[in-house]
Amino acid sequence: MRIVVTGAGGLIGRAAVARFGAIGLTHADLDITDRAAVARTMLDLDPDLVINCAVLGVDECERDPARARAVNTEAAAILAEHTPTIVHFSSNYVFEGNEKVFYTPEDEAKPINVYGKTKLDGERAVMARCPRVVIIRTSWVFGPGKKSFVSSVHRWLREGKHVRAVDDIWASTTYVSDLIERLGEIVERREFGIHHVVNDGVCSNESFAHEAARIVGADEALIEPVPSKQAHEAPRPRYTPLRAMPPLRHWRSALRAYIESES
Repeated sequence: MRIVVTGAGGLIGRAAVARFGAIGLTHADLDITDRAAVARTMLDLDPDLVINCAVLGVDECERDPARARAVNTEAAAILAEHTPTIVHFSSNYVFEGNEKVFYTPEDEAKPINVYGKTKLDGERAVMARCPRVVIIRTSWVFGPGKKSFVSSVHRWLREGKHVRAVDDIWASTTYVSDLIERLGEIVERREFGIHHVVNDGVCSNESFAHEAARIVGADEALIEPVPSKQAHEAPRPRYTPLRAMPPLRHWRSALRAYIESES
């Protein structure tokens, strides 16, 4: 099977290229918002499967809604038109997060920010344009090579750095290795449709940081809890953990495996 990964420079994209032996395309290789460029590239590469990992982040989307729609919605639609099968990554932020529930694929999606709206529209656009679609909703992905809070907080704490951690937003977290292995199972079984792929359990950035501190033996007093409004530009849904079926291992075990993999 010839597989092409778009957004190959990101955390998930790099892991997907390695897992599937895929052709990786970064933004420098292909601007997926350019319909003509996508058509030429896909005609040349002739993929059996495209895995779309390209995304514009939450705060960036709020600052530039037009760019958000171009990348998260319209580009996804363009890719879906040029492949017989597509895997498209989406997000827990398609949900409003007002109730303390674990969301399933059957639950109603009601996003509250530009990012969530454009990701949900991207899901719908892909499903309308490609005969075989896998939608992967995931959340707070961590792993090597990304300087995000969940990927880096254990290093900051181990170095004795002060950490400000949001304490009023709760969601699932996902170790990229577990995410990509589950994706491999879904692709091999041809299980088309919407899937939630996250590690088991729920946490805030604050509780995640405390667990990281305990694993690396850092001083938990370095962690300062802060409200989301002090840390983020865009509004976030308050409580959006996802239910993965079958469940993956608990996020605490996954975090420990990630930290130990660096030693």
